[in-house]
Amino acid sequence: MSEKIKESILEIFEGADERNWSKVKNAMAEKVLLDYSSMSGGEPAMLSPDDIVKAWANFLPGFDKTKHNLSNFKIATGDKLTAVTFDGKADHFIANKVWTVEGDYYAEAKNDDRISLLRLNFKAQRGDTDLPAQATERMQNENSDKGE
Repeated sequence: MSEKIKESILEIFEGADERNWSKVKNAMAEKVLLDYSSMSGGEPAMLSPDDIVKAWANFLPGFDKTKHNLSNFKIATGDKLTAVTFDGKADHFIANKVWTVEGDYYAEAKNDDRISLLRLNFKAQRGDTDLPAQATERMQNENSDKGE
């Protein structure tokens, strides 16, 4: 079971980098408690995989590419729940510029190995911190060109 939950986590982040939104959704439970509040403020939210993918699909493609590197997996399996901690580094590229976010994560999955909780503990960012705004603007321009 522990290898399957690690595979689910990897599928979420690889799917995001590949813009393979089906891969991302298939690794998630019916509802996911998503918590990026340590980086962006706000509150954790219980979301469907569709809601998460919609948000990510309206932001990540604004970068030329992204690359998530995950490491140092620690897995604890209980009767009804598996908990995982791991380190994450995400590089976001536009042209020759990069914005990097680093932190560690906590994830949970129930018996089906699909992720039901994903929490980032933000540690640091470096590089061009204007890139997220540029990516957002690129996506807004693309959506307005499509008439959305």
